[in-house]
Amino acid sequence: MRHFLIYTNVNKDVELKTTKKIQDYLQNKGVKVTILEEKGDWKENDRSGAERFASIPEDVDYLLVLGGDGTVLQAARETRKMEIPMIGVNLGTLGYLTEVEPANLFQALDRLLAGEYAIEGRMMLTGSVCSTEGQQEGWALNDIVITRRGILQIVRFDIYVNGQFLTTYNADGVIVTTPTGSTGYNLSAGGPIISPSAKLIMMTPVCSHSLNQRSIVFSPDDVIEIVIPEGREGRAQTVEVNFDGSHTIALRSGDRIRVEQSEKMTKFIQLNQVSFLEVLRKKMAD
Repeated sequence: MRHFLIYTNVNKDVELKTTKKIQDYLQNKGVKVTILEEKGDWKENDRSGAERFASIPEDVDYLLVLGGDGTVLQAARETRKMEIPMIGVNLGTLGYLTEVEPANLFQALDRLLAGEYAIEGRMMLTGSVCSTEGQQEGWALNDIVITRRGILQIVRFDIYVNGQFLTTYNADGVIVTTPTGSTGYNLSAGGPIISPSAKLIMMTPVCSHSLNQRSIVFSPDDVIEIVIPEGREGRAQTVEVNFDGSHTIALRSGDRIRVEQSEKMTKFIQLNQVSFLEVLRKKMAD
């Protein structure tokens, strides 16, 4: 018996109306259904997070995500160890990561049940933070962003790649992104758009205070380390790291974060043979 896990953003699917319609439709076709409601930020080291992950059945075949891009990112982090093939139902606005629109929902479910789909793997990032608070880790499908915290001031970021010093950014922040995340904050910061099927890591400064500092593209095997040094006149700098716009960790001078390709990937179910350029053109025209 096939098993669907429905991961629902309760703020976008009020009273679980769409979730229950899907549940009834699938169960009438003899499909097992489990419902998991999004409960805000999920952290690997939290007891509640561990219990929540343990509640996901091991025999799940498909992950159906109801919400917007933020919900898809949350689901990808939360289920990354299981690498369950997922597909998003767009209950949000832009929806770069959600393929199914509500009007085509049941047609999409029928195609899933008939096996009429392909699976595309997307790389993820692991961020290992070394700070005065100890060692912490986070994961991202889109991006890992380090930005200033507190008073408005330029922050200095020392960048190392594979253990070698590369450059210093004087900026409001630094974005380390996957190809999937290139259409997110990276795009707003002036970074290029990359096909999500590519395998690479890109780094983009946010509001750089130098005319010659632009995005840099690295191999997926490169390891990027961002060190927070002292600021001007020996002043302490305070910044924060967030993973896919969630799970925030505070850093200060002397702390660092190591970013590299994750051993896990996110598997997206593709029902339509639509090119990335077609999707991009449609989203940018909306």
